[in-house]
Amino acid sequence: MNGATPHIVQYQGSKRNLAPQILRYFPQKFNRLIEPFAGMAAITIAVSKQRRAEQYVLNDLNEPLVNVLRETINNPQKLIEEYAKVWNEQINFEGGSVEHFYKIRKDFNDGNKSAANMLYLLARCVKGSVRYSTNGMFNQSPDKRRMGTNPKNLASNVYMISSFLKGKTEFSSVDYREVTKMAKRGDIVYMDPPYQGVCTTRDSRYFSGICFDDFVECVDDLNSRGIDFVISYDGTCGEKQYGVDLPKELKLKKVMLNAGLSSQSLLLGKKEKTVEALYISPNLSDFTTSTTEEQLLLFAL
Repeated sequence: MNGATPHIVQYQGSKRNLAPQILRYFPQKFNRLIEPFAGMAAITIAVSKQRRAEQYVLNDLNEPLVNVLRETINNPQKLIEEYAKVWNEQINFEGGSVEHFYKIRKDFNDGNKSAANMLYLLARCVKGSVRYSTNGMFNQSPDKRRMGTNPKNLASNVYMISSFLKGKTEFSSVDYREVTKMAKRGDIVYMDPPYQGVCTTRDSRYFSGICFDDFVECVDDLNSRGIDFVISYDGTCGEKQYGVDLPKELKLKKVMLNAGLSSQSLLLGKKEKTVEALYISPNLSDFTTSTTEEQLLLFAL
């Protein structure tokens, strides 16, 4: 299927741009794709566009985020209509569109966590970057330079994503370990967890960090059951390395993907290249061709 892969909205940390590199390590056909840390489901959307899997599982602890995915896939027209209503309100809102954003944010934090409200906050907030306070309140500011994705532009992507995934997708908002327990042979588990440095304290981008040891135990369980998986985990930016490697005892193949220039460093007047680590389970590593390795092993390990 030709054409650009659709996305719902800009989302910081999304693997949309890296998806073509990551998917080279996926089989051409498999039963089910499971994403325990779905975010905005960039990998699921990319896989479904290529019709590689029959079924999909999308999970994220951020329940309003999962609701956006659910409505996008199962009720696209309803989501677009409700989003358009929220988005259009800002045009003639007393006090301006920025004040409108704060109104919707307050409504959201007061309990109106509709998919349309969540989608509007994502579309309008700075750099598509979700931020939460220590008590779980959405506290990111609006991008004052733009008004967020126009509903007409959003609609084409949402309908396309729905056409790929409707009737094939399960949704949940539980601990990642519960989701990995459901994996069976023939499935692929793709994990993009909060990166190290947020495993012992809660990072503002996430409802919860994860414990490194717990995550290693989870990966070891997948290995012991013969489940195939791919993990995006840490990397480097310029001279700075984030986190430590997953243990060698897991026998994972590690490759480094060129993620381009860091947007954060560009804001500081620097040009630092971001490199992200990808870990592949032993069974999948056996199917990696030398050609693919030459394409993706951009950096010696």
